[in-house]
Amino acid sequence: MALSPPKFFVEDRQVPLDATSDPPALFDGTTRLYISYTCPFAQRVWITRNLKGLQDEIKLVPIDLPNRPAWLKEKVNPANKVPALEHNGKITGESLDIIKYVDSNFDGPSLYPEDSAKREFGEELLKYVDETFVKTVFGSFKGDPVKETASAFDHVENALKKFDDGPFFLGELSLVDIAYIPFIERFQVFLDEVFKYEIIIGRPNLAAWIEQMNKMVAYTQTKTDSEYVVNYFKKFM
Repeated sequence: MALSPPKFFVEDRQVPLDATSDPPALFDGTTRLYISYTCPFAQRVWITRNLKGLQDEIKLVPIDLPNRPAWLKEKVNPANKVPALEHNGKITGESLDIIKYVDSNFDGPSLYPEDSAKREFGEELLKYVDETFVKTVFGSFKGDPVKETASAFDHVENALKKFDDGPFFLGELSLVDIAYIPFIERFQVFLDEVFKYEIIIGRPNLAAWIEQMNKMVAYTQTKTDSEYVVNYFKKFM
């Protein structure tokens, strides 16, 4: 079933808070999402918030991670990282947990199908993305990405063939697409620029999926500058 259009508007990016910044008024009833504009894990939750039309309900609090404030660890997230969601007097961390929480506990179009077969496959893909896919691609940067990532990108290509009622992993747009796109976005840019490896060649479903995702302003306004991605990922070579 197609998503009903949520309330959505393009936002100006706020200046990130750093070590010199005072903390917000924590646990005052405001729902806050602590992110970094360049973090793919945080981007997952940012996209989810946007797609569900929750820009008024969930306030973004961008953090300057290289110069992060001490209060991030002391008062918000003991793990000292983003994303972190402040809601109903508690903090939720870990991006996959947060996107499920936001989808289940806030208004807006559902981002996970009711169909049991789709939900089961979705859970498999959500497990695969961080445990295998991301680790495999990052690990290839020191070697031969064309050879070492073929199975991972082929796995994604084949997963996109599973359901034929739409271009997305579960046919319809879901949390699975949100979990994968921040990383595929970055891997596509970096592998092409540094290794001259275009991941969509021979993978028509992946190409169509990326094209479809790039039609969504709720996603595209969260994207990271390509030059930053290339320079940052070179640290893993």
